[in-house]
Amino acid sequence: MTPPTDQRVCVARIGAPHGVRGEVRLWTFTADPAAVKRYGPLSSADGRVFEIASLRPAKDCFVARLKGVADRDAAEKLRNLELYVAREKLGPAGEDEFYHADLIGLAAVDMAGGELGTVVAVQNFGAGDILEIAPKRGETLLVPFTKAVVPQVDLAAGRLVVDPPPGLLDAAGEPPPGESGEAG
Repeated sequence: MTPPTDQRVCVARIGAPHGVRGEVRLWTFTADPAAVKRYGPLSSADGRVFEIASLRPAKDCFVARLKGVADRDAAEKLRNLELYVAREKLGPAGEDEFYHADLIGLAAVDMAGGELGTVVAVQNFGAGDILEIAPKRGETLLVPFTKAVVPQVDLAAGRLVVDPPPGLLDAAGEPPPGESGEAG
C-alpha cells in the first residue's frame, strides 16, 4: 500500500462488486470496522471523494453502497481502490497504542542508539504486528512490534528503540558473533 504524502490514513479497500445495483465489498482497517462510515467522506489517492450511503456486515467484509455508484460496471471500476481519511478524524491513539501511519517514517535505533534504519511498513500476517525496517544498506529487517522488542516509541522525537532477542538482527547466513558456524 502506498499512502499519499499528506496526512491521510488508509482506512478501507474496495473489493469486488456485490450484486448488480452498484454495491461493493469493503474491507476496513479500523479498530471498529463499522466506524469507517462515521468518518464522513473518504478519498482515494487520486483525490476522488466517496461517501458511504449504507454499510452492512457480510461474511468476511462489509457490503457498502457508495453515493453516485449506481450499477455493477461503476462498482467494478473501483475494485482494489484504497480509501483514506484525514488523520485528525481518527482522534488520539490510546496509551501504548499507535496508528500504523504514525510509525512509518520513524528512525529505528538499537538500545545503544545505533541506527538500524527507517520504518517503512507495518505488516500483520496473523500473529501480531511486524515492523519492516529498511537499513541504509543490506536486507530489510522484520521486527516483532511488541513491548519486549520495541520498548520505546517516541513519536515527537521521530524514533523508536529496538531491543532485539539474540540472533534477530544478525546478517543473513552469518553466525552470531563468537560462533564459527561450524559443527564441532
